[in-house]
Amino acid sequence: MSTHIYPKGALDVLSREEVARLRDASAGGLHDLLRRCALAVLTSGSASDDPRAAAELYPEFDIEVGQQDRGVRIELKHAPAMAFVDGQIIAGVAELLFAVVRDLAFTAIDLNGDTELETSNGITDAVFRLLRNARVLHPADPNLVVCWGGHSIGQDEYKYTKQVGYELGLRGLDICTGCGPGAMKGPMKGATIAHAKQRRRRTRYIGITEPGIIAAESPNPIVNHLVIMPDIEKRLESFVRLGHGIIVFPGGVGTCEEILYLLGILLREENSHLRFPFILTGPTAAAPYFEQIDKFIRLTLGDEAANLYQIIVADPAKVAKTMDIGILKVKEQRIAQRDSFFFNWALHVPLDLQQPFVPTHELMAGLDLHHGRKPHELAADLRRAFSGIVAGNVKEDGMRRIEAHGPFEIHGDPDIMQALDALLRAFVQQRRMKISGDYKPCYKVVG
Repeated sequence: MSTHIYPKGALDVLSREEVARLRDASAGGLHDLLRRCALAVLTSGSASDDPRAAAELYPEFDIEVGQQDRGVRIELKHAPAMAFVDGQIIAGVAELLFAVVRDLAFTAIDLNGDTELETSNGITDAVFRLLRNARVLHPADPNLVVCWGGHSIGQDEYKYTKQVGYELGLRGLDICTGCGPGAMKGPMKGATIAHAKQRRRRTRYIGITEPGIIAAESPNPIVNHLVIMPDIEKRLESFVRLGHGIIVFPGGVGTCEEILYLLGILLREENSHLRFPFILTGPTAAAPYFEQIDKFIRLTLGDEAANLYQIIVADPAKVAKTMDIGILKVKEQRIAQRDSFFFNWALHVPLDLQQPFVPTHELMAGLDLHHGRKPHELAADLRRAFSGIVAGNVKEDGMRRIEAHGPFEIHGDPDIMQALDALLRAFVQQRRMKISGDYKPCYKVVG
């Protein structure tokens, strides 16, 4: 299909200069990135997690941002027919497409060359501006639950995520996820039914992604607020600044990366006083999965880290009740300390967790995965190890590095490497690395 559409929301009222800057950004070095992200949105709901599949399937697709006095005009050429009904683009797909143009252009125009991005406060301020520009910051009572979990999960686990989402929705809680399929879609789908039953009309299903991951995990159709952050680190900071509590469902290396990122923050003394409900949950069959995760965390980071989360198995109602009570305590603390409800300014995120980590073979081999370090420092390097595996699995740049130079090597103390290897092998056996096809490891664990 070839057509043109006019954006709404953050792009519907722009000056001529703003439109010109937006057009220039999309026509310059941003064009390839814009094309890839737009194609991911137009194939929303795709079952593939190969970031190159859509580009190969639609090689003639193109997108252009045009300028006219009434604002922005987006031209689509040879777009996937699955994004249209009777010749008209599906409204939800169009909204997500506008979000792609909005966020990529904002990053290119407002953040490009920003020297403040070299400081911790500057990065946090950039995250705030991106979320504000996306219109997802609402000064209302805390009610946003961030749900993490794998894109490649079985039907039992997927149904369980829907049940938890349903219980959360009945209690008036909104959902934020990584925007993709699997455990990122299930909670939103369950909450949609519950919100309808409770006659809640203003609902938020926020999906936060980044350019390197969106092609492999295209937004699910429930997302009504899509935000594309510049990199994985700003994406992770968005989750913890925006959300009032976090629920983790079974997943793979990406889920472990998220868990370790949050533990690396909560283990810091500066954050020890903050309320932050953190629950790991899944169906009965997932109990061994969480036992292995818990054992790995206790071995590497200690019992103090394990005390920061609660594991609840096969009880969606208890998960929702526990989270609801936890968020009420968050509200009470924010009121007492006069903190914002819609952005967690009080949370201290250190610069080493904010700076982008681009996994190369040299950097992956140089990670310091040894005992004797401060728990939050070890958590940060473990997070980078899992981030590198994510890149090798589903990010185009990472996949190219693996194809050119072979698998990443990960070094560390023997017991840590043994536990890491066992964890990763379990993910492979449980098919948590890829949705379909045989998985060829992009890593090698070296004791």
